[in-house]
Amino acid sequence: MIRFLQPWWLLAVLPVLALAAAYVWRQLHRRAYAMRFTNVDLLRTVAPKGLGWRRHAAATAFLLCLLVLATALARPAVDTREPLERATVMLAIDVSLSMQADDVAPTRLEAAQEAAKQFVGELPASYNVGLVSFAKSANVLVAPSKDRAAVVTAIDGLVLAEATATGEAVFTCLEAIRSVPADGTAGIPPARIVLLSDGYRTAGRSVEEAAAAAQAANVPVSTIAFGTDSGTVDIGGQLQRVPVDRTALSELAETTRGYFYEAASVSELKRVYQDMGSSIGYRTEPREIIQWYAGVALLFALCAGALSLLWSSRLV
Repeated sequence: MIRFLQPWWLLAVLPVLALAAAYVWRQLHRRAYAMRFTNVDLLRTVAPKGLGWRRHAAATAFLLCLLVLATALARPAVDTREPLERATVMLAIDVSLSMQADDVAPTRLEAAQEAAKQFVGELPASYNVGLVSFAKSANVLVAPSKDRAAVVTAIDGLVLAEATATGEAVFTCLEAIRSVPADGTAGIPPARIVLLSDGYRTAGRSVEEAAAAAQAANVPVSTIAFGTDSGTVDIGGQLQRVPVDRTALSELAETTRGYFYEAASVSELKRVYQDMGSSIGYRTEPREIIQWYAGVALLFALCAGALSLLWSSRLV
């Protein structure tokens, strides 16, 4: 169905209709003037045989050309369905103080940042990707989209804070996944969560609750453990041990049918999305067809010129 993006430009049709009305009036006026001759037989002998309806053909084609051009000013368009990929990967990165431990060079956080950026660079361009950071609470830094640069910039800008709310990170990722527009499809998109952390939850809802929620939503959570059992950090002038909670991270991955890694390479992380598939939704977008109108107008203009040359030996 054709619609007009700027319908007020249809007012340009009015001058064309006025010109057409003037032409019709003029032809009727000429007819009335011709009928003043009472000796019709004499008129036939002195006047050449008329063109009849053919003398109106060129003018009609010219007026149709103007009418189509005036209509084109309103930007005619047709609605088209554009496919939209909805598959989504959410990154959740732990920014608790324990992530400053240097048992993983240069630090746990910097190693996690580098792994996350490499992973984002390897994701299929059609996938949505978002970023959540978590310490005492979890926050969406980048909503799911195809803007890779925004995610990389946010990863580089991560700042450490107190506590570790691992469960809240999963819940926040699930909320972000549900926010992806449906675009004509049912349910949440196929999605994966990749959680990078050194383990022990100290705040928020439990990891078990988060695992149950992710399992119910059919969203696998793959976890990556950064650190060793001998890791330490200086907090408030005191040296504290910060071992990795492999058990909690591996159980979260196992419960949700994700993967658990301790030293994750980019090639290993590809397993996270290789089985994800896709969900194609559709977005309705207007596609302008002004060129069609211009083509029709050109055709009418050529017809007007050809008919005028054919029957009057004049172009205008």
